[in-house]
Amino acid sequence: MTPVVVAALAFSLVAVPASAATTAYEAERATRTLGVVESNHAGFTGSGFVNFDNVVGSAVRFAVDAAVAGDHDLVFRYANGTTAARPLRIEVNGVAVTEVSFPGTGAWTSWTTRVVSARLTSGANTVRATATTADGGPNLDSLVVDNGVVAPAPDDWSTAIVDSTIARRPATSLGLGYTDALFLQGVHLVFERTGDPRYLDYLKAWGGAEVRPDGSTGNAYNDLDSMLAGNVFLVLARETGEARYTLAATRIRQRMAEYPRTSDGALIHNTAFTGQLWADGVFMAQPFLARYGAQVGDGPAAFDEASRQLVTYFGHLRSPDGMLFHAYDETRRSSWADPATGVSPEVWCRAVGWFGMATVDVLDVLPPTHPNRAALVDVVRHLAGGYQRWQDPASGRWFQLPTKPSLAGNWTETSCSSMYAYTVSRAVERGYLSPTFLPVAAKGYRGVLDRTSTGSDGRAQVEEIVVGTGVGNERYYLDRPRAVNDFHGLGAFLIMNEQLAYPDRSVGP
Repeated sequence: MTPVVVAALAFSLVAVPASAATTAYEAERATRTLGVVESNHAGFTGSGFVNFDNVVGSAVRFAVDAAVAGDHDLVFRYANGTTAARPLRIEVNGVAVTEVSFPGTGAWTSWTTRVVSARLTSGANTVRATATTADGGPNLDSLVVDNGVVAPAPDDWSTAIVDSTIARRPATSLGLGYTDALFLQGVHLVFERTGDPRYLDYLKAWGGAEVRPDGSTGNAYNDLDSMLAGNVFLVLARETGEARYTLAATRIRQRMAEYPRTSDGALIHNTAFTGQLWADGVFMAQPFLARYGAQVGDGPAAFDEASRQLVTYFGHLRSPDGMLFHAYDETRRSSWADPATGVSPEVWCRAVGWFGMATVDVLDVLPPTHPNRAALVDVVRHLAGGYQRWQDPASGRWFQLPTKPSLAGNWTETSCSSMYAYTVSRAVERGYLSPTFLPVAAKGYRGVLDRTSTGSDGRAQVEEIVVGTGVGNERYYLDRPRAVNDFHGLGAFLIMNEQLAYPDRSVGP
C-alpha cells in the first residue's frame, strides 16, 4: 500500500460538514433585570459577563435576529462555580419554551455551554433567560444563535482559514512569537500545494519586517519557544534566495551550541528555568535543527542533536498511560515537581501534541540509517497508543487533560486534537504505524471539523482552542481560557488539514 493510498483512505473516512452561520450576542450588552456586568473571572468572551442577583426573577433578555423562521439552536455559554445547578426559564417572544438546568462547572472560570432548540420568527425576536430559584442564575457569558441558513463547507478549508486570517491580521502585525511562526508554517504548506502567490507574498512581508540584512531580529533566543521562527527563516531562504534568512537561521543554530542544558545534555525550556524540560519545547527547536542540518549544512551533528534531544526528553517525560507528563525539573525545586521523579503532576493535551508532531517531523528529515531512528519510531508508537486509548469516542477529539475524560469541567480541545490527528496520519503514511490506526486520525479530523465553521462575517473560524499555557495543577489546566482563532489552533489546523485533506501533497519530506 503506497503512502498516498494510505492517506487517501484516512480521508475517505471523513465527512466534511456544512455549517450554519451563527451570530454571537454578548450578555453584557443585553438587557438585565437584577443582575450586574462583571469581568473578574477569566475565560469570558467580549468585555465581561452577567452575574445574576441571587433572587428568583433575575434575568437577561437578548434581542435576536433570525434570517429565516423555524427551529434554531440557542447556545448559552456560562460558568457555575457552585455544586448546585442554577436553572433558567427560557422564553422566546414572551412564550416559555423550557426550563434548563445549568449545573456546576467546577469553577467560575470554567465555561461551558447548554443548547436549547427553539422556534424563532423571521426578523426580530427576544430571548429571555430568567432565574427560577433563590440562587439566581449562573454567570452568563453569551448567547450564540444559528441564523437558520446552512453555509456549505468551503471546498478548501485550508485556503478558507488562511484567507480569513490574512484579512484579519496583516503580515506586519505578526511578530516572532512561536504561535505566529506556527501559523506561518501552515501558510507555507498551503502555498506549496496551491502555488497562490498571495501566500508567499504574506510570508515575504513578514520576513521583510522582522529580519534585518545581517540576519539579526533583536531576539536573544533565550527560550526554545523563540526558536520556532527558524523554520520560517529556512522557508524564506529557499523561496527567496536572500542570504539574510539563512543568516537568521544560523544565529539560532549557533545559539544552541551555548544554550543551557540539564546534566544529561537536554536543552532546557527557558534560560530562566534551570533544569526544566517541557514537552512543548521539542517542537520549538528540534524539527528546525534537523531541517537546518539538511538545508544549510552541519547535517550529521544536527541530526544527532535533534534526535538525541527527543530521546532524552522522552526518557524523562514518559508516562505509564501511553502519554507524557507536561514537564520535568531536574532540580526538583519547582512547586509542581514531584520530589522523587521531578515530573509535573498532569498530562496536558497540547504538550503531548507538540511532542508527537516534533517526532514525526524529525523522522521526515533523519537519514534512514541514523542510529536513533528506531528509538524515535518507538516514541511515535508509544504516543499513538495513548492517542488511541484516550480519544473521546463521542466527539473524536481529546480532552484538555486527556487521561481524565470523566473529570468534572474537563473539555475537548481543538489544537491538540489537530496535532494528534496529524501525527497518527503521518505515521501511518510513513509506515511507522499499522493502517489500523487510520480511524483514530480520521475520527480526530472529523472532530476538529466539527469545531470549524464559517462565522456570520463569512470568514472561517476554529473554536475551543486553549490559550498559551504553563505548567500547573489540575485546576490550572481546566481553568485556562478558550479562544476562537487563537494561532495555536489555526497553525495546528492547517498542518493537519494539509496532511489529511490533501494526501498527494504530503508524500515528500
